[in-house]
Amino acid sequence: MPQSTIESTIAAALVEHPAISTSIDAIIAQVRAAQQSITGIRPPNPDLKQSYADSLEQFTRLRGRGPIYPYLGSGFGNGPLVELADGSVKWDMINGIGVSMFGHSHPELIAVALRAALGDTTMQGNLQCNTDAVTFAQVLVDEAARTSRIRHAFLTNSGAMANESALKICMQAKDGRSPRILAFADCFMGRSLTLSEIGDNAAGRVGLPLRMLVDYMPFYDPEHGDRSIEYAVYHLQQAIKRYPGQHCCFVMELIQGEGGFNMGPREFFVPLMQVCRDNDIPVWIDEIQTFGRTESMFHFESLGLGEFVDVVTLGKMSQACACLFTETMNPKPGLLSGTFIGSTMALQVGRWILETLQDGGYYGPDGRIAGLQRAFRERAAALVAAHPDWFGPIPHWSGLQRHALGPYGGIGGMMRLTPFEGRKDMILAALNAMFEAGVIGFYCGHGPYHVRFLPAVGVMRPEQFDDVFEVVERALARVADKP
Repeated sequence: MPQSTIESTIAAALVEHPAISTSIDAIIAQVRAAQQSITGIRPPNPDLKQSYADSLEQFTRLRGRGPIYPYLGSGFGNGPLVELADGSVKWDMINGIGVSMFGHSHPELIAVALRAALGDTTMQGNLQCNTDAVTFAQVLVDEAARTSRIRHAFLTNSGAMANESALKICMQAKDGRSPRILAFADCFMGRSLTLSEIGDNAAGRVGLPLRMLVDYMPFYDPEHGDRSIEYAVYHLQQAIKRYPGQHCCFVMELIQGEGGFNMGPREFFVPLMQVCRDNDIPVWIDEIQTFGRTESMFHFESLGLGEFVDVVTLGKMSQACACLFTETMNPKPGLLSGTFIGSTMALQVGRWILETLQDGGYYGPDGRIAGLQRAFRERAAALVAAHPDWFGPIPHWSGLQRHALGPYGGIGGMMRLTPFEGRKDMILAALNAMFEAGVIGFYCGHGPYHVRFLPAVGVMRPEQFDDVFEVVERALARVADKP
């Protein structure tokens, strides 16, 4: 073992030791060889049927409720393809709701994780962390600071904790005298008690106490364009007039993920953010789901909104999560802490993902992510043209909150398909039929409902949508043929 010097620690020398590198190279070679047998969907292995059923029954008993899908992974896959513990192989088009942006068993990610496993601790925290946390945070702040006033990062182990931290920062910035929160209708914030109260989803807070004071603003309605903008600004001004000086922040999803992939243009957000600035209300951007998936790493950058951002939260594909904030919003000592930041593996893998996305040609109108959105739309348009009876008009809500939605949409790596008029029962039936046939998706929206895809855009190729849509078409046909 080389001696530790000023230039090199014992840890660094260990990670770069030739014996370690040779061993990791051998492991990765075996991974690549095993992946050659996973090239498309595969039915379950009959010999594993009973053990798989037993594991699902055990999981249901332990959890108290069965899983949404009968999904138990084997721990292996090949990019957008995943092997389940019953030996079946499916196209994974949701990836843990956007967590696995580089798919399953990515060889380079495994190599990073193997080196991270040499670290002295499995988990790092806010009392004691290694340099992994510093370098990870630096990448995030550098990227955000290019187009905003963001200067600081608090790292944490979940999107909900990132959002809880942002809420505390905003409340403290107003000296605790501003108990109200501004948010958009149909927003989703997370699963903690407080965030469930703020999120605009009645099913997510059944039986919970309601303590948070939330004023919901209408989101952008493309059917009404400029009138929709005027309507939202009017409601914001009325809320501020009704409760002067009482709002601690306006939390904004620039793209509503759980809400149905609803999107607004820059022209919608700027006047709202300007009203907030004029009334000293911090603007908090929630990018937990959008982060990394649009045509720039932060979607606020895509829309040119960086000058208005006071706080931004991110997570999912970054592996470790973070709350970023400006110097003005920097909280007092003691407000933010927590036992865990995340695992050493998550921090090192997350940094690799961020740096690969920065340098790998993923962003911009001609980037890989935009190319995948185009490929999705081409296949979706062909499916709609072949089966117009599956994609009838989507029922509208009344007034300005009507949804002018086409049968498919989204942006970047966020994709939706809306068959069967967006009826919840039919969408859920379609998702189950897709799962059985070999494609894993999920739903979003509160009515209409949509089939949601968050594919592994880090590795998926446009032509692979051919196989995915072939399965989707068969599955939708099964649902459509049922009385």
